[in-house]
Amino acid sequence: MGNSAVVVAMRAEHAEQVLAIYQAGIDERNATFEIMAPSWEAFDATRLPGHRFAALDESGTVLGWVAASRVSDRCAYAGVVEHSVYLSPSARGRGIAGALLRALIASTEAAGIWTIQSGIFPENTASLALHERAGFRVIGTRERIGRHHGLWRDVVLVERRSPSIG
Repeated sequence: MGNSAVVVAMRAEHAEQVLAIYQAGIDERNATFEIMAPSWEAFDATRLPGHRFAALDESGTVLGWVAASRVSDRCAYAGVVEHSVYLSPSARGRGIAGALLRALIASTEAAGIWTIQSGIFPENTASLALHERAGFRVIGTRERIGRHHGLWRDVVLVERRSPSIG
């Protein structure tokens, strides 16, 4: 990532742009099973405050974001989170998603979280390649795990296990 963007803690002032980027990803139909971005209140309530970041350009415009959610309330899963990373279509190919993932990895490791996971549609080859570069491995494919716009979709489960925790 060049000096054209900086990664900062995601704040409420970023809400409108974060949700617009989320909706743009939803509209492309290869990022999530969701069909509409949630309200900021719902987004805020389900993403861990210490593990969400926005990439901003020099004018303060949000170019992308990453956020993690708890996988389970069970004690055994206290160190496991699921994440999402989204970029504005105009910000792709500039290393911004990698910088967002590095910020997430640093924050989760500092908090004692040992596993970051995500489910990615197999057609989203750019995301799969990004995650591989960031040290994630493919666990497997969950076949026909859910219906999306009337079609059964597979999801590739990826995870990054911290080499320094656990």
